[in-house]
Amino acid sequence: MTTLPPPAEELRLLDAELWHLDARRAVLLRRREWLVHTLSAASARQPARDRGATPSVWPAGAGSAARRPETPAPKVQNVLLLLGGILLTIAAIAFTLVSWGQMGIAGRALVLGAVTVAALGVPVTLLRRGLGSTAEAVAGLGMALTVLDAYALHEALLTGTDGLRYAAAASAVLAGTWVAYGVGVSALASPAREAAARKGAAGGGARLVLRLPAPLAAATAQLPPLLWALATGAGPHTLTAVLLVTAAADTAVALRTTRLSVRILAVVGACGMGASGVLAAGWLCWSASGPGSAARAAALLALAATIALVAARFVPEREIAIGSALAGGLCLVAGVGGVLRASVPGEWTVPGCLAGALALTTVPPTRLPEPVRRGLAWASLTVQGLAVLWAVPLVAGTLIGPAAWVGRIWSDAPGGTRAAVFAEVPWPPYAATVPLVLLVVAGVQALTGRGATWRPVATTGALVLGWATAFVLPAVLDLPHPAGLVTQGVVIVAALGCAEWARRASVEAAGPSPSHLTAVVLALITSLHLALLSLASEPATIGVLVALTALFGAAGVRRGLGPFAAPASLGYATALACAIGASAGWQPQHTALLVLVVPGAGAVIAARLGGTSAAVPVEVTGTVAMVLAVVLAVTDPPTLALVLSLGAVIAAGTALRAERRSGGYVAAVLFLLAAWVRLAAWEVTTAEAYTLPVTAAALVVGFLRRRRDPALSSWAAYGAGLTVTLLPSLLAAWEDRHWLRPLVLGTAALAVTLVGARHRLQAPLVLGGSVLALVALHELAPYIAQVVGVLPRWVAPALAGLLLLALGATYEQRLRDARRVREVFGRFR
Repeated sequence: MTTLPPPAEELRLLDAELWHLDARRAVLLRRREWLVHTLSAASARQPARDRGATPSVWPAGAGSAARRPETPAPKVQNVLLLLGGILLTIAAIAFTLVSWGQMGIAGRALVLGAVTVAALGVPVTLLRRGLGSTAEAVAGLGMALTVLDAYALHEALLTGTDGLRYAAAASAVLAGTWVAYGVGVSALASPAREAAARKGAAGGGARLVLRLPAPLAAATAQLPPLLWALATGAGPHTLTAVLLVTAAADTAVALRTTRLSVRILAVVGACGMGASGVLAAGWLCWSASGPGSAARAAALLALAATIALVAARFVPEREIAIGSALAGGLCLVAGVGGVLRASVPGEWTVPGCLAGALALTTVPPTRLPEPVRRGLAWASLTVQGLAVLWAVPLVAGTLIGPAAWVGRIWSDAPGGTRAAVFAEVPWPPYAATVPLVLLVVAGVQALTGRGATWRPVATTGALVLGWATAFVLPAVLDLPHPAGLVTQGVVIVAALGCAEWARRASVEAAGPSPSHLTAVVLALITSLHLALLSLASEPATIGVLVALTALFGAAGVRRGLGPFAAPASLGYATALACAIGASAGWQPQHTALLVLVVPGAGAVIAARLGGTSAAVPVEVTGTVAMVLAVVLAVTDPPTLALVLSLGAVIAAGTALRAERRSGGYVAAVLFLLAAWVRLAAWEVTTAEAYTLPVTAAALVVGFLRRRRDPALSSWAAYGAGLTVTLLPSLLAAWEDRHWLRPLVLGTAALAVTLVGARHRLQAPLVLGGSVLALVALHELAPYIAQVVGVLPRWVAPALAGLLLLALGATYEQRLRDARRVREVFGRFR
């Protein structure tokens, strides 16, 4: 037994060993620092010495990454094998189809068969040796040779056989043969695979199974049914059935197989064959001439729907299941619609499709998986959307049709609403059931949206569809014209009521409601349609405008409707004033005085509204009405002056409000324009009659502003006012041959100059002095002309020469002074 030292001795030994370890660690750390410094210095010197070489301090293998092959060896191997197989296949095709010496088709068939057997047998040996890629290439060549063998067999022994029948049988035999060949080769290679697995061979046994025969067999299996149907001269219904049955088989293969390549080909085949079959069945169903043929095609669509729904039931991917169920639901609805189209009148086809779409959502939820139910719901929603699009032409025609009455106001009193609405717009076919379709879709939206997260969107959609139903109903029922007008008025009242209800609901829910704004917009659209529709007759126009003015005026007192209803009321009041004037036979300028009532009322209403959101729209509407009144009165200057004066009074009244002080400028401009128009009506041509009132008012305003703000510039206070009179009068004085205007203008300019000098104001001094000098020049101009005429002709060139010499001397003097300054500065150190 080993004797342990005493604890004290053992502790001493451990401390000594730890000290030696610490010392050794310190030496190693210093050595490491030196090596790092050496390597860093070597790597810094290396680029200057040789930029392309690898530093010697690094291992030799560090630069091997730069020489790494661009293509890995397995890819090179696969490309070579693929090219080899393609070239051999091309050679075999040329050998079979063209010729080979003097050998006939029978001899070539025997040689080709022997080569095929050899090519199909070699992969077994290759698989046993672990050469899976080479085996795949040779197997592909062998399967391509089997196709050539089938062709050679037909040309050698079965020349009298129909080509399509033989192709159908040959493709079926080849598909089965390739499946059996793949299974057989895998079975023969399985002992080798087990042995390789036991020896731990690289890749295991996965590379010892042929993967090519099964996908090729799946692709070839698409052909026999279709080729056989074409060979037997099958009709379109049979061909469509064959396509759908093939799609069903592909779907079954895709759902059952576990091999990815086979599943992909089966899915592609199912989608391609299924889509072709569905399109063909849909065309047959919707173009059928009788219920019998339509029912046969509908049965094909039902078969397609069954395939899609079964696939949706068992496919594991949720998105694919939803899409498949969507396609199945659409196929069912299309079949129902095709049968209805051939059995009932045309206007009931879309309602029937809509009923079929709604039936898709009545299946109990417990009987179908959630993806299938969601897909059917999307199919139902799609059909509903298509039904709404089918109703759009009638709604659009009803909306824009009354605009034709603008060009022929009060020209006719139509007997029915349809004739009034669709006077110049074609009536859509099968429009009798449009209100029913819109109402049903609106009800579905309202019911399905309750309690859902998208309830606001559903409510808004239901509101729009309900409005569209009531909007087109008078034209569809062809109500009498007065009854149609009353119905549209009821729609407006209902829309405003819905807007108020939506506003209250949003207040209670403490959140915005899109239905409120939507209902208001629908009410305004309907009111515009009603106003245009009433243009057919004079009594209807006045009655409708009175009703709309009162209705929107009453709605304008509501908080949520005020910004929209109050301006609309003023707008229809403006139209009412114009209609009353036209009905009474007034001239446009007289109607303008009646239109002025609207801006006055707008100013009063805006003052009552204060700072609410409805004030600005009301003022804008009143301004537009004021502009309209001016346009109506522009042909009669006295009336135009009166209209401008009244508008100025309205603007001045608006300027009394603290937040609308800027309206005073508008009032001043309108008063000024009114005065000018009145002077023009009196045929006053003296410029001062137009400018002096402006100057007086501007000077008074400038004087008051300088009293409040003594620092204000005289140009800002008096410049504009003085310019308005002095400049036009100066221009008139230069054209005036009499002495009175220059004398008065010179006297006024002298007075302005003296006032400016007395109070040390720059604007009066400059403007008055300039005008006084120009007036004096104007008065002395004849005498100057006489003097110029007496002087010799050489005086003018001489004076010009003297002027140029003086300018040159001055320029030279300045250059010399600049040179001296530069020399002086150059002496400084």
